[in-house]
Amino acid sequence: MKVRTLALGVLASVLMPATAQAEAVVLKVAHFLPPASPAHTKFIVPWCERIKAESKGGLECQIYPAMQLGGTPPQLLTQVRDGVADVVWTLPGYTAGRFPVSEVFELPFITTGREASSRALWDFSQSRASQEFAGMKPIATWVTGPYALHLRDHDVSTLEGLAGLKVRAPSRLGTKLLAALGATPVGMPVPQMAESLSKRVIDGALLPWEVLPATKVHELTRFHVEVSGDRALLAATMIFVMNEKKYDSLPIDLKKVIDANSGRETSAWVSAQFVEPDEDGRKRAQERGNAVRALAADEVAKWQAAAGPVTAGWVEEITAKGMDGRSLHEEARALIDKYSK
Repeated sequence: MKVRTLALGVLASVLMPATAQAEAVVLKVAHFLPPASPAHTKFIVPWCERIKAESKGGLECQIYPAMQLGGTPPQLLTQVRDGVADVVWTLPGYTAGRFPVSEVFELPFITTGREASSRALWDFSQSRASQEFAGMKPIATWVTGPYALHLRDHDVSTLEGLAGLKVRAPSRLGTKLLAALGATPVGMPVPQMAESLSKRVIDGALLPWEVLPATKVHELTRFHVEVSGDRALLAATMIFVMNEKKYDSLPIDLKKVIDANSGRETSAWVSAQFVEPDEDGRKRAQERGNAVRALAADEVAKWQAAAGPVTAGWVEEITAKGMDGRSLHEEARALIDKYSK
């Protein structure tokens, strides 16, 4: 009996480490939008399903939408750096000044198609802005679809029509752009827009079409202005990043799964997931009878000219910080052009 008991004990001690090793690593994934949002359903959930399948269950996600881990959207970067969350999706524009170099992709009239521009952003971030991701492992970096203006009561068809309108700005450069166009910018994260529109705190918002259904902005506005042409009026950069220490703690096989689902092509894939939601947002606005206006080419030229000082100002700011702002701007644009061919 003693021999049998001893044998069972030895067997148990041998099996326990294997059992513990087989337990899945659960990643806490946080973001700021509701679970019905395209970001949640179109890319975060599929990405989590992919890493689970490729790791044969070694990696799993516990997703926390709508800031369920607490805090506000601008605090997501701090949460992932501090390990409150293991992975977050967020906008660098919510934390002005923390991504000064890669911010070049948020300048007006610089981005083209979303997939091409997202590939360019990944390359640029890796080569020229890697220091901005200290404490984080980038999984994907991409740009949104073109921003449009969504207005409560004003059917704007000219630059002059924006004068004095209070418009939600998505970022530091978005604020500068709106001011250059004659509007009164009001900075706020996406979750605050609906209430601000409802209470007439703002007259409209600058954002991509895909955001409208999840935030009900199409129900609170009646007029929409698109800026046509090869270059977007504005686009925001977005990042999907992992706590660096969490990544470093993974065994080699699980690191390989994360690596295989990170990078330039993952960035392009993520950006592509928002094409259909953009089209859906535009369609829903039209189904409500809202007016969608595309600016004429000569009018777009006026908006481009008015936005010129925003780019010039960015170049001066970066140069004053000891970097070659003109060179960075030219390199970013060249990468965008390279992938747009």
